[in-house]
Order: sequence, then structure tokens, then C-alpha cells
Amino acid sequence: MVFIKVAKVGQVAEGEVKRFTVQDKVIAVSNIGGAFFVVDDTCSHAKCSLSKGTLSGKELACPCHGAKFDVTTGKALTLPATVPVTSYKVKIEEDNIMISLS
Repeated sequence: MVFIKVAKVGQVAEGEVKRFTVQDKVIAVSNIGGAFFVVDDTCSHAKCSLSKGTLSGKELACPCHGAKFDVTTGKALTLPATVPVTSYKVKIEEDNIMISLS
């Protein structure tokens, strides 16, 4: 499994979600209590940027229609979204956030 550097740990504060582009993927990186989670940044319902939404615990609410996703799995938790977003395997190497796109 190949991991690609996304960002430095210090670039995403605790309780924050930030948008990054890695290769051709636009992703949302969440920091929950020092653990990092990565999902696709585009809502499966309205194609809005999830990184502009609100993170509460492990739930990320889309800013357009309020659909909520579990950032640890990508699962759609509330309507109007019914389709999950892709989640990615994450590891921390030194102070780098690394993800696997495969």
C-alpha cells in the first residue's frame, strides 16, 4: 500500500476540517482529538464542499443541505444524503499526514 503526503499535522487543528488536493482527489482532512480522518470533500448529495461544513464529534455536516457523514467511515448518516463518501486509510509519519488512495 502506497501512502502519499497530504499535509503537516500542525496544519489541521483539533476539531477542524481542511480541504486539500492530492493528485486528482479533493479531500477533507479532519482532526478529532489528535486522530486524523480523510474523506472525499464532495458531498454525495449536492456536490458541495464538506470541508466548509461543521464538524461535531465524528459527524461532518454538509453546508448546503445539512446531510451528515461519519468522517471515520464516510457513511451517510442523515438525509438528504444516502450514498457514502469515500474514506481513506491514514497514517502519521513523523509530522506528516499520509493517505493511501488505493
